[in-house]
Amino acid sequence: MKDSSILKFVDKDEAVELLQQMIAFKTVNKPGDELPLAKFIKEKLDEIGVESVVDDLGNNRGNVIGRLKGTGEKEALLFNGHLDTVPPGDIEWEYGPYSGKLVDGKIYGRGSADMKGGLAAALIALKAVKKAGWKLKGDFIYSATAGEEDDSIGAIKFVEDGGLDDVGAIIIGEPCSGDINIAEKGAFWVEITTYGKTAHGAFPEKGTNAVVNMNALLSELVSYKFRHKENEVLGRPTMNISTIDGGVKTNVVPDKCSITIDMRTVPEISHKEIIEDFEEIIEKLSNSIDDFKADIKILNDRAAVETKPDHPFIKLAEETVKEELNRTVKAKGVNFYTDASIFLPHKQVPCIFYGPGLSTMAHQPNEHITVDSLIETIQFYIAMIEKYLVL
Repeated sequence: MKDSSILKFVDKDEAVELLQQMIAFKTVNKPGDELPLAKFIKEKLDEIGVESVVDDLGNNRGNVIGRLKGTGEKEALLFNGHLDTVPPGDIEWEYGPYSGKLVDGKIYGRGSADMKGGLAAALIALKAVKKAGWKLKGDFIYSATAGEEDDSIGAIKFVEDGGLDDVGAIIIGEPCSGDINIAEKGAFWVEITTYGKTAHGAFPEKGTNAVVNMNALLSELVSYKFRHKENEVLGRPTMNISTIDGGVKTNVVPDKCSITIDMRTVPEISHKEIIEDFEEIIEKLSNSIDDFKADIKILNDRAAVETKPDHPFIKLAEETVKEELNRTVKAKGVNFYTDASIFLPHKQVPCIFYGPGLSTMAHQPNEHITVDSLIETIQFYIAMIEKYLVL
């Protein structure tokens, strides 16, 4: 970075301690309980001298939004991270999941990678920028939202409140394994239920077997082909038939059978078209099988999103990694979803996913990040603020 003197305002020990304090907050979703951590972050933003507000969402849940004001010459740069984590799981951890234990240069704890590490890094970067007195051409917005691991309640509220109105680019602090990630697959989960007519198992001809009808439907679904095959960054879409549930007792003809399907889609695929295709399959079976009935319920509908690899913001991020961290990276995509699936359908702005730690550490027992990756991410965030909002 051109103003390398700013790095004197980055205290490694302070960064580690901040992350350890964040890990100590139990924000397991469900239920979430993000509000205490949101209030803690607001206290830190107040100490830095950055305007902030906690948005209380009820039920001990909340967002916190900080804004370092610029001159308004450019649109804002938004940093986003989520406050919630998944449960620690049943496997015993080497170090407590909320201990934040520092061992051999690694910080352990649930959420260290996914993604309190990113939240801590951005807060330390923001503090350094404020202390350096940089004059920003646009606002830097720090947003920490609730519920990403489930229904993205916080991101939805942030968008509804106009949080993206003046935003020109987004950095989401998910663990990235040192790569620049620019796209994510959509998550489209559906439940399909076939219906029959119950009867005594000794007289199956008196009933209609929903499980048998589901078998006919499954035979069609396993050969289903998406209308679009591959994306340049994300690769191919996938479909997994995940669960099946039908019948009540061995001597009863089942009158209901349900399956759930997990589809990971690419931006070229319309979820509406998938439903239309499935409805056509059901209609075909209804015309060929007596008393065939089925319906579809959408369980999760997250759009696939991407920023094109040749976008100037993506090139800026790649150049920043090269200049600041002496690494050459190529933009990639991820199979999981983030709150970008809420943001980008609302406003098409460039977005990257970049945060400390390995993406493979997310949701794992003994989750951890290295101190080195935490400090490198702080340096990257500061440089991106400089390149996007100062120079």
